[in-house]
Amino acid sequence: MKTFSGKILKLLGWKITGQFPDINKSILIFAPHTSYFDALYGKLYLNETGVNHKFISKKELFVFPGNFIMTKFGSIPVDTTNGRTIILSIADLLKKSEKLHIVISPEGQMAKTTKWKKGFYYMANRANVPITVGYMDFRKKELGIKGVIHDTSNINIVMQQINGMYKSVSGKYNDNFVLEILK
Repeated sequence: MKTFSGKILKLLGWKITGQFPDINKSILIFAPHTSYFDALYGKLYLNETGVNHKFISKKELFVFPGNFIMTKFGSIPVDTTNGRTIILSIADLLKKSEKLHIVISPEGQMAKTTKWKKGFYYMANRANVPITVGYMDFRKKELGIKGVIHDTSNINIVMQQINGMYKSVSGKYNDNFVLEILK
């Protein structure tokens, strides 16, 4: 591990598996999201891989003094009450950027949920970028990429692919990590 972030991960017992895919833009989902530590490990991973990224975070976290921390962390404040506006603004940001990966937790919360937020899908579809499926496995202490979904034309197929990629991944509080229940 070559950077300070990589050295911290190694010191904490984590290893990075594989290479980040050679793509310029994507919606990068990271799961499981069962602890506040997830964002820290994800940030360390992205710093180590050198990927240009921005996190999406709820605007309530951007109140003084948190606004300084969140901005330094690379977060973009979003109003979670208006999903359509978020989708359009993130898609526009991706279209204007040469290299950018927008990081999102598809579960939308740390608590147990069987209904994942689908904004990530609609952002990728609208911006015509792939969905990169990132993971952190607390049991194995691994961070990496499970795969890239280029065809976002059918949300049901995309969710099946994502479920397949995450089926053997363990969260910090694994009882809170539940895959999307498909119809």
